[in-house]
Amino acid sequence: MKILVIEDDDRVAGALCAFLKKSGFETVRAADGAAALASLDAEIDVVLLDLGLPDIDGIDLCRRIRAHTGVPILIATARSEVQDRIHGLRAGADDFLVKPYDVRELVARIEAVTRRVRAMPQDGERGAPLEVGGVVIDLVARQVSVAGTLVELTPKEFDIVAVLARYPGVVVQRERIIFEVWNTEWHAFQRSLEVHVGSIRRKTGHAEFIETIRGVGYKLPVT
Repeated sequence: MKILVIEDDDRVAGALCAFLKKSGFETVRAADGAAALASLDAEIDVVLLDLGLPDIDGIDLCRRIRAHTGVPILIATARSEVQDRIHGLRAGADDFLVKPYDVRELVARIEAVTRRVRAMPQDGERGAPLEVGGVVIDLVARQVSVAGTLVELTPKEFDIVAVLARYPGVVVQRERIIFEVWNTEWHAFQRSLEVHVGSIRRKTGHAEFIETIRGVGYKLPVT
């Protein structure tokens, strides 16, 4: 798997590329936006994007990359404001990590976004349902079932499940879920998200189906 690392800091880029190579990835480094756009080709599997670039704002670059290709984009930046995350996701990013982060989490998120892309059904194909702790999720049919019996979820409840199902085994931040489900800033719907998750757990009869990661978000605990 080839990763395009867009990072202007030589020290950070060197250490990051070295770790990714040890983890089995091939890397291509670009120090600015122009080099990043020139490096985009069909062999790039994931884009790892820092927002603080010398020649172009990282959010604008994210939009340009997304307009050019459907390759997964993971933003890794020191910008920690919620608004920055929202702008990044709206610009086409698939995930957002705030520096400093654990490089092991970075690898897990890279694996998650690529797994999601591979799992997406192609034209004329039907994606395989995902089973988590006895709960079966069919993203194409928008159905959840337990022991062969359909669980009646509201549209918003299923949307929450669908967001988590696209990143199985990986923690999804609350603001990411709320942005994708309600298309708004996360703090305005934090309590509503908690209520919906509680309802999903009750309806499925599996409290462990959605795992709460305190202070961060939720995940489907796939083993």
